[in-house]
Amino acid sequence: MAKLHDIPYRIAPAPQADGLTRQIVGTDHTGQPAALSVIEERPLTIFLNRREIVTAMTTRDYPEYLALGFLSNQGMLRADDEVTAVDYDEELETVVVRTATETDFEDKLARKTRTSGCAVGTVFGDMMEGLAAVRLPQSTVKTSDLYALSGKINRTPSLYLEAGAIHGTVLCQGSDPLVYMEDVGRHNAVDKIAGWMLRHGESGGDKTLYTTGRLTSEMVIKCATMGIPVLVSRSGFTAWGVDIARQVGLTLIGRLKGKRFACLAGENRLVRDQDPDTVPAEPSKHARKGQAS
Repeated sequence: MAKLHDIPYRIAPAPQADGLTRQIVGTDHTGQPAALSVIEERPLTIFLNRREIVTAMTTRDYPEYLALGFLSNQGMLRADDEVTAVDYDEELETVVVRTATETDFEDKLARKTRTSGCAVGTVFGDMMEGLAAVRLPQSTVKTSDLYALSGKINRTPSLYLEAGAIHGTVLCQGSDPLVYMEDVGRHNAVDKIAGWMLRHGESGGDKTLYTTGRLTSEMVIKCATMGIPVLVSRSGFTAWGVDIARQVGLTLIGRLKGKRFACLAGENRLVRDQDPDTVPAEPSKHARKGQAS
């Protein structure tokens, strides 16, 4: 298994961290006692100043990044908003994001809709709002980098390999995975990445976003909103996700396993610099099991 110090992560999964999993004893298919490591999920209520925005089911790690990323991806935090504080209360299970100027989102709250994401994801208002202004850079992505990323990410110790029932999202640059976030909802994992980028002033134009989840409309919208021109997954696509990717000029690559992948949008960015037949087969012990829906 790859050692973490061999992969230049700025944030990597910590599957043994306290509070992320719990041992639960049951029985196996033979009726014998069996202990499993099970993901802990808890509610987290996000406030923007004095207004309660949403309660999400999430893991216990990086709640501040989740709150910042969620608000940013929903258009509630804009580039010119000054964030003065992000206060997390573990006992109350709340995060309060404070800005220099309060903003009224009553209309968006009234138009709340439920998404296709697991863990009851929530978006507000028109999902297409703001996409008309998105201008993604005309960057390139090498197939050799895609193959390298797939191998590195899938050999990294993670909550998924420890317990399953979790999704991962990784912010990448070239062949290097930089920030690896996990959560019970793939949209939450993306929001954590967005929050990290916002807090640290990281731009998305030269990045790739890798996810273990389905390439749905929401995932494409979030990626485009974050300014990231390439979205990659081991999983498959939805038709609307492909339509939106083509509309905004985002490169959408799915079913990346071993040497195989499918690109359904943004083919112009692909630089096919590695013969697929030279790509090693994915070791079965590292192959991820079917992702949780």
